[in-house]
Amino acid sequence: MENMILKWRKSSYSSSQGDNCIELADLGDAVGVRDSKAPATGHLDVDRTDLCVLVAALKSE
Repeated sequence: MENMILKWRKSSYSSSQGDNCIELADLGDAVGVRDSKAPATGHLDVDRTDLCVLVAALKSE
């Protein structure tokens, strides 16, 4: 993935000030997650199923 140009997406629910936002990118078998305020610090590779479980748990709160 190092040489691949990733298309990062921010949630439409993100505030216009850009605070507390994450961005996601399709990595094939995984999803890249990074801090939108500090994109140069890198990203986490998260398993798609694990991300779906996390999002479902957050939505149920």
